[in-house]
Amino acid sequence: MGTYLLTYTGGMQPETEEAGKAVMDAWTAWFGSLGGAVADPGNPMGPSATVASDGSSSPGGASGITGYSLLRADSLDAAIALAQSCPHLAAGGAVEVYETFEVM
Repeated sequence: MGTYLLTYTGGMQPETEEAGKAVMDAWTAWFGSLGGAVADPGNPMGPSATVASDGSSSPGGASGITGYSLLRADSLDAAIALAQSCPHLAAGGAVEVYETFEVM
């Protein structure tokens, strides 16, 4: 079983408090449906910066990541299948799935 990083990009913010609650309810239901596959539900991202190879920095992240989660799955295809029901997709966002591995 591997661990997979899901990164979220794009998507629309809810426009009302009620819409925000519906979004949170959808995320809670999604994580509940994943059960033990959730290694870390993650968090949304805040302000960011990009540090270049020369050490200089510029405001904003180059990748535009807005949040992340860690899931456990048997394969990349299985992780993709879990990601396909992510509520972020309903908000017009995208989900990138990366397999992680231990180096030590």
